Formats: sequence, C-alpha cells, structure tokens
Amino acid sequence: MHILQYARRTVLSASCLLLLVICIQVRIATSAIADPSNRQLQVGHAQSNPEAARLLRLKQSGHLAQTVNILNSLPPTTILQFPLVPSGIKQKFPNATGLVTIVRGDRDNSTSDIVTVDVQKMPPNITFTIFFIEIANKPFGHVEYVADLTTRGDGSGESIFNIISFVSFAMDARNPGTSQDDREGLTSGINLEHLGMWFSSLQDAQQVLNDETLKGTIFDGGNPPLHAGPQAMTDGQSAPVF
Repeated sequence: MHILQYARRTVLSASCLLLLVICIQVRIATSAIADPSNRQLQVGHAQSNPEAARLLRLKQSGHLAQTVNILNSLPPTTILQFPLVPSGIKQKFPNATGLVTIVRGDRDNSTSDIVTVDVQKMPPNITFTIFFIEIANKPFGHVEYVADLTTRGDGSGESIFNIISFVSFAMDARNPGTSQDDREGLTSGINLEHLGMWFSSLQDAQQVLNDETLKGTIFDGGNPPLHAGPQAMTDGQSAPVF
C-alpha cells in the first residue's frame, strides 16, 4: 500500500512538473508572437531568415515604422504586417480597423508580392480604392492605384492582389531621377512606401459621413475626374511601412 501511494505521488509530481514546463513554453511562445521585437524572435530571424533579420534592423534604425510587424518565416519568403487607422471616417467610425499583410516570395521566380488588405467595422456596402502613396497623409505626394475593396453589410471586407510592393515607385518621365530604396538600392523615381484607402464615390462619402460639403478627389478613374471621395484609412506613419 505504501509503495502504491508513493508511486501515485511520484506520478502526480511528474505530471505537475510537465504541466509547468508546458505552461512556461506557451508563455514564451505567446510573448514572442505578441512582441515582434522580442529577443528570442530576433534570434530566430537571424538564424533562419537573413532578409527578415535585415528588416528588423531597418525597423530598429527607424527606416521602417514601429507599427510594422516582421513575422518569422522560412527563406526565401518574407512576411510583414502593419495596421491601418481611420482618417476621413474617424469621427463616424472611430473603431474601424485594417491590417495589411505583404508576403514576398522568391524574387528569382516571381516579381510580385501578395498583398492582403483586411478591414473591420468600416462603412457597410461601400467600395473603396486602395493606393500606394508617397506620404501617408495630405498632400499624399506621388500615388499608384492598386486595387478596390468593397465592404459587406457588417462593415468587413478584404482585397487580395499581386503587385510589386517592397520596391514600388512612381516616376516622372518628364523629369527623370532616382531615389534610394533601403531594400534594393536605387529606383527610377519616387519611392511609394505607404498605403491609403479612399471612398471611390463622392456621393457615398457625403451620405455615409453626412456631409454635403465634401469635395471630390482624384482617387478613382473615370468621369468626372474628381468623382472620388476623401481618404478613409491610412497607415498614418511618417517612416515607411514597406
């Protein structure tokens, strides 16, 4: 009987110890995921993915915004994320959120990246245009249209598209020039390192925001030229996000 009780206590102690080890490991893993600057995650980047480690160094030096999250991934894939925040819709939709995920594969086999824009708590059933832009907020600078996004009835929506993002640039053929890109050297124009979303329809914006005084913008094609509405979402950063 005493031997059986001792064996039971031994098994119970071993089980408690195993559970404690598992809990510690889960807490460490969760901490690494929650904090992209976590030292363990940085070591993982350096050991497994040199490009991800280089992006982390750019973030630490201020060449990438602090809102950028570099996810751990196996080379040659590089994955980064950054949030979008309300701009023109902030007063009416202060809880709107957006998350941009950029996946870059092997540059030797593909020239484009996979970009996913996911939004929540936005104006429902509205189409927005997505642009790569030089400056996150007004006056925006050089811009490039990249995709549309239409929200559902609950204000959620997503857009997935293939495009060159990490080294995107806009050039002016009338005034040729170059600029320095922190990822791949010289580019033939102005770097586009921010992302914004606009109402594709001025009428939609006026109705949603209950403001008939809103003026049209250029952020959609077609006629009349200024039929788009104001900016709705932005990454809001001064430092580049991609």
